[in-house]
Amino acid sequence: MSKTILITGASKGFGKAWAEAFLAKGYKVAATARNVETLNDLKEKYGESVLALKLDVDNREESLSVVQKVKQHFGTIDILINNAGYALTGAVEEATQEEARAQFETNFFGTLWLTQAVLPIMREQKSGHIIQVSSILGLAALPTMGLYNASKFAIEGLSETLATEVKQFGINVTLVEPNGYASNIWHTGISSESNPVYDGLKKAFSESENDFGIVEATSPAILKLVESENPPLRLLLGRVALPFVKQNYEQKLATWEKWNDVSVAAHG
Repeated sequence: MSKTILITGASKGFGKAWAEAFLAKGYKVAATARNVETLNDLKEKYGESVLALKLDVDNREESLSVVQKVKQHFGTIDILINNAGYALTGAVEEATQEEARAQFETNFFGTLWLTQAVLPIMREQKSGHIIQVSSILGLAALPTMGLYNASKFAIEGLSETLATEVKQFGINVTLVEPNGYASNIWHTGISSESNPVYDGLKKAFSESENDFGIVEATSPAILKLVESENPPLRLLLGRVALPFVKQNYEQKLATWEKWNDVSVAAHG
């Protein structure tokens, strides 16, 4: 059965790879990007199956308008994939007010505006699937990426709550949590002005062992996700993801248990 999918940030990286995979499978895709010309190759190859739309997810009114255009054009929106985002790198102390707000405007509020816009449509349909592209850094933090980590933690909390609210309407929610991938999010992101007191930490972090996944290798997993009748709330992507998150949560549990007497006494 063909589905209609709205995906943001479709000009490159995960968004481009997934949009192509959906189209090759015969789905209808509304693909958005800040520069709509980056979607010309999809339009040329897949014709009327693609609706290419300009969208800056920071702009709430534009987000609402895009959702209505997709509904009018295709008649339905079965799946929303909130993929647009970027990474601000730097120590927490280094981030300016403007950088911090901009990181949340795109990664968190951009996701919120699109989610709110499609919900009335999906409620009326009594079906739908909202896929939020989070990160393993929304589950366990790494240094020198504090604002990016925080934006993904926020998406986790928002989406876990959303899932409990909209299940009654036949709407599913999934958080997709990739480990590191060889994506240009790391090349097109923004770095805060460096404070030399963090140079040693940054050097050690940059020299640590990395095992980056291949973006295109994620497409079969995403196809399986959108075709699932009972999709999970969370889906990790990559072989590094589960060991990393598992180790982090084991450490958290150990700390909570060690301090549990103090915690219980604080109940009164």
